[in-house]
Amino acid sequence: MRYTQTTLDKLEAIPEQAGYVLRYEKGTFQSGYCILEEKKVVVLNKFLPTEGRINTLFDLIPQLDINTELLTEESKRLYMDIISKLEAEEN
Repeated sequence: MRYTQTTLDKLEAIPEQAGYVLRYEKGTFQSGYCILEEKKVVVLNKFLPTEGRINTLFDLIPQLDINTELLTEESKRLYMDIISKLEAEEN
């Protein structure tokens, strides 16, 4: 995966299209993010560089309740790619 702004934009689109609000705030998050399930809000550490934001979203997206029917085809492909890589790592 390339660590570019375009990649970050594509990853950010997945939770946003699934109804989550994605915010960048300062804070002391151990993992770089905080999920507020009831409000479908994801807060990411705003001090992370682009590479850190991409890695954090890559780790975070599988934990979210994503309805793939709400995603565009491009986002759905990326989401399925993330999930398949996670499953491959677990096996």
